[in-house]
Amino acid sequence: MRSRLRSTLLLLLLLGAALPAAAQVPQYPETVRAAVHRIFASRDFASQRFGPARFIDGGAEYTTVERSTETGGGSDIVKYVTATGARRVLVAARAMVPAGATTPLRFDNYSWSADGTKLLLFTNTERVWRENTRGDYWVLTLATGQLMKLGGDAPTSSLMYAKFSPAGDRVAYVSRGDLYVQRLGDASITRLTTGADSLHVNGMTDWVYEEEFGLRDGFRWSPDGARIAYWNFDMSGVRTFNLINNTDSLYPFVIPIQYPKTGTPNSAVRVGVVSAGGGPTVWVQVPDDARDHYIPWMEWAGPREVMLQRFNRLQNTDALLMADAGTGRARTLLTERDSAWVDLVDEVTWLDGGRRFLWTTERDGWCMSMRCRGTVPPRSSSPPAASTWWGSPGSTLPAGGSTTWPLPTTPLSVISIGASSTGAAARSV
Repeated sequence: MRSRLRSTLLLLLLLGAALPAAAQVPQYPETVRAAVHRIFASRDFASQRFGPARFIDGGAEYTTVERSTETGGGSDIVKYVTATGARRVLVAARAMVPAGATTPLRFDNYSWSADGTKLLLFTNTERVWRENTRGDYWVLTLATGQLMKLGGDAPTSSLMYAKFSPAGDRVAYVSRGDLYVQRLGDASITRLTTGADSLHVNGMTDWVYEEEFGLRDGFRWSPDGARIAYWNFDMSGVRTFNLINNTDSLYPFVIPIQYPKTGTPNSAVRVGVVSAGGGPTVWVQVPDDARDHYIPWMEWAGPREVMLQRFNRLQNTDALLMADAGTGRARTLLTERDSAWVDLVDEVTWLDGGRRFLWTTERDGWCMSMRCRGTVPPRSSSPPAASTWWGSPGSTLPAGGSTTWPLPTTPLSVISIGASSTGAAARSV
């Protein structure tokens, strides 16, 4: 009996193996390859997304990206009134079709010029470590409909971190490790830096700054558009870590990374200021060994001053510096210290037209905002009146109202400190 049962089961298994695959599995309306393509390579099952959104007109309106209902495969930039939700298409997908092409640009991000008359599109992007930061950039002029690709004869997908000048007449970008400025009127390109190679870059950062501080974009326009401040990285002293890539091709290959392990040299990092029209770089005079500290934050504090933070390698000391963009001379405004570590202050809020600023600190164990004054000249393109001069006690403007302001010599004046915890009212001293 058992022998007959085993024979019957064996016969059923053999018959099952001999049946066509189609008879053994449910029938689907599409092949497996097509189904996988729909899931991973199309937007058929994609969740609805919002943005990227950009506030315009002082927040009264905002723009966002939505799939075009008129142009297949394209996206419209749509404007909404913040208060009412009123909607209209501001830039239709059909306006983003390059000359000679039949389909609109597919863009990952966009930005507006300050006056809202030009649109900067980031397309054809490629991943660099964690983010897609390299690609092509196009500028659309709304009034004329002109669509211009930036970069001249630069290789495809080689531009990074492009942004409009304050006046919207130029765009600065990084290409292959050097900084460039392109005029939109005549498409002329000015190279601002030289010497970039696999170990030396300008206007971008190394792996450590992206890993430790989330910093990738390495340059800033001055408020008046006359200068650009940028980071310079020298990675020549950093040893190479060979990363084995086993997933992106049939055979593994090696990716060399400048990777400093504990106790080994970091990149030598400095901040420079260069005219947007080209010329020599003025290097900010940051004290101590350039390989033994970090400069994870830098912004303009006016048309002629650059504010930056300098961390020690242990990241338990943070010095806030103010530098003269014309001479590079820097002075320390304040220093944060902690036995463990200090957090990077990635935003400084200016008050009273630039005469005061808010600084976030945890120096007494609570997160506080300090309102500071006494060391930062007003953020203005013209010199302040003598009664509002923030220099040394009793000082006045230079004779003739010169706009070359000396760095103040008075110590930082903290005029109020507010701290709060959950359920507690703010206090001030």
